[in-house]
Amino acid sequence: MFRSRSNETKQAAAETEQDEAQGRDPQAPKGRPTPKRSEAQALRRATVKPPANRKEAAKRAREARRSALAKQREALISGDEKHLPVRDRGPVRRYARDFVDSKWHVSEYFLPIAVVILVMSMFPAQQAASLLLWMGVIIMMVTDWVVTGVRLKKQLRERFPDESHKGARAYAIMRTLQMRRMRLPKPQLKRGQQPR
Repeated sequence: MFRSRSNETKQAAAETEQDEAQGRDPQAPKGRPTPKRSEAQALRRATVKPPANRKEAAKRAREARRSALAKQREALISGDEKHLPVRDRGPVRRYARDFVDSKWHVSEYFLPIAVVILVMSMFPAQQAASLLLWMGVIIMMVTDWVVTGVRLKKQLRERFPDESHKGARAYAIMRTLQMRRMRLPKPQLKRGQQPR
């Protein structure tokens, strides 16, 4: 009520001069809603004041990095394409994830099977069986990877003929190695559903 309006009038005058320099008719609408005062003040505080010293600049950079990482974590859980890490973005990578998530793979059970094999190898009577089981699991995993890679390559060529498929098969194979509930980004499809 009793405060000086000099800052507000200066800002309004600067906007008017800028609009006139761009050739906008003063009677025409500005084309955007007027921001709330709290939003405008927050924006001014954030953009106008440069960091006073290196400590403050480093603190701002840390805060920006933290907020970006928090958004990334949320995106990995929700599947929000906008904030995903670069390696997970794009329709080709999304299709590769969905392709893997919609099927059963031997590789996702590798860790539990490895623990069983390790326990079996501790007993002298079971060592030969554990060695055979180990070889069988490795052969099944490699076969699964080859089949998955060939099928995925074919599907990607049909669905995305104009986009780069570089690294998509390796990305999918690495995803098969993770247990389903530990995969990030979280699976968006149930097993048996068709990839989008």
